[in-house]
Amino acid sequence: MPADTRGYPQLRWAADRVTSRPMSPFLAGAAWLLVFQCGGEAVSRLLALPVPGPVIGMLLLFVALRVRDRVPDSIGAAADALAKHLSLLFVPAGVGVMMYFARLAGEWLPIALALLVSTVAAIAASALTFAALARRHGRQRDDRAPESDA
Repeated sequence: MPADTRGYPQLRWAADRVTSRPMSPFLAGAAWLLVFQCGGEAVSRLLALPVPGPVIGMLLLFVALRVRDRVPDSIGAAADALAKHLSLLFVPAGVGVMMYFARLAGEWLPIALALLVSTVAAIAASALTFAALARRHGRQRDDRAPESDA
């Protein structure tokens, strides 16, 4: 039922346009992502957790998607659009680096060591995870392989 717009034909026309169009999948998905982020913020603040709210929101979204057992089209559309423009999210970080360049220049050695150690640790963790999954996948394949009598 449209809003009461008697005497305001331009409002009646605008109200009819708004109520007759469905929301775009991207906007619906972005709204859901923000709902989960706000929910994570609420949990983080209410329980005084040392974990950032967006991280908790992401975990809540993960649980919801696992329970649902599929990704809704709207959330998929929003995720795809955000992934296409992911490089734009690095602009604020680049600006921050330029703002504190003098301080970073004075502490370049610990920063470089931390980057090196964390990169090596991430590569090692990825390699060990891959190796474990490959062994597990190989065992599952061997268990299903039919035995041949040669």
